[in-house]
Amino acid sequence: MNILFISLGCDKNLVDSEKMLGLLVSKGYEVTDDEEQADVIVINTCCFIHDAKQESVDNILEMAEYKKNGRAKALIVTGCLAERYREEIQKEIPEVDVVLGTTAHDKIVEAIEAALEGKRQLWMEDLKALPRVGAKRQVTTGGHYAYLKIAEGCDRHCTYCIIPKIRGPYRSVPMEELLAEAEELAAQGVKELILVAQETTLYGIDIYGGKRLPELLRRLCKISGLRWIRLLYCYPEEITDELIAVMKEEPKVCHYLDLPIQHASDEILKRMGRRTTKRELVDVITRLRREIPDICLRTTLITGFPGETDEQHEELMDFVDEMEFDRLGVFTYSPEEDTPAAELPGQIDEEVKEERQAELMELQQDIAFEQAEAMVGRKLPVMIEGKLPDEPAYVGRTYRDAPGVDGLIFVETEEVLTTGDFANVTVTGAQEYDLIGGLSDEFTE
Repeated sequence: MNILFISLGCDKNLVDSEKMLGLLVSKGYEVTDDEEQADVIVINTCCFIHDAKQESVDNILEMAEYKKNGRAKALIVTGCLAERYREEIQKEIPEVDVVLGTTAHDKIVEAIEAALEGKRQLWMEDLKALPRVGAKRQVTTGGHYAYLKIAEGCDRHCTYCIIPKIRGPYRSVPMEELLAEAEELAAQGVKELILVAQETTLYGIDIYGGKRLPELLRRLCKISGLRWIRLLYCYPEEITDELIAVMKEEPKVCHYLDLPIQHASDEILKRMGRRTTKRELVDVITRLRREIPDICLRTTLITGFPGETDEQHEELMDFVDEMEFDRLGVFTYSPEEDTPAAELPGQIDEEVKEERQAELMELQQDIAFEQAEAMVGRKLPVMIEGKLPDEPAYVGRTYRDAPGVDGLIFVETEEVLTTGDFANVTVTGAQEYDLIGGLSDEFTE
């Protein structure tokens, strides 16, 4: 029986999708990417901001047509939108057979079997549960890199964010389970492991009574076959000297950190429910760069938060100009129902939000282009991602580039390289956010 699996949203959602796919393949389902050939369609949804919500709804409606008029016999909706709008989905879209919550993805096989029997169900589990999926994950990222979700949920309750209500409280995955999963991924050929959670820096606080990310990293570094270990979603206030020490001492841990700071105005940060001040942000960024001079720092910002004044926007612009982040993304504030920020006075017009977003991105563009130029002459290990068609060149990533969100490096060579190979590359040029390079003398490792 053929199954079409659509995974939307973040990399954490992708891990859930890969685990569900593993369960389905272990039960004999065949995976297809052709809607016309699908007997079963599963959509793993997102609803973090308005655009993500709309994309999820559009996908459900589009796939519902294949249930009505095509070969598909079952349509399953899971993930964040399913958790948040369970009754609405079941009521408004009768083609959806089963709505599966965010902590019930280990029940995907039972959900499909129920759907094929003609049963319509809401399948929700306690949000404090931590689903256990015993089957081998089906890695969908090409096989040379994979995400490792080390925790589920969040306790932060930032005023703009719905995640704690649809993903539950912070729950760390036991370390032995993560190490076993990482060993299995490495055995499948994964060379880069990217650690993700709503917040990776708090790993272990709930089950071990303290932050155990440094220990987890050291143990992951012992796994044969892994070459890079990358950290995403590290809250700045939780960066410890121990974590910095691991990054300095363990060659496999990339000198790369994703620090979602959201803003730089103390007043806006307080209104957002964040736990840092501008002074503290400057201090942690300064400390990271002092201790790890070649570190690449990525961050995300929210512009147009309720009550944000022109002066506070300028304060954020000045902060970005001063800090010179290596990578930066900007979201316009999206008012989400059932969040405190949606009820705050001073909601800002979309046009103003977009103007402020454009100003920030234009400023960051100048910074990023200058930093790319400054890389010329550096020799770096590069993970090869693929070959450019009809050209003697390959596309790859340096330690400074997380997949899907950062830049690329184009490696010009007549040599034959394979996806997942590491090559030593000398940077010879820059093209906006991307780099150009050629193989060094000792080009493969």
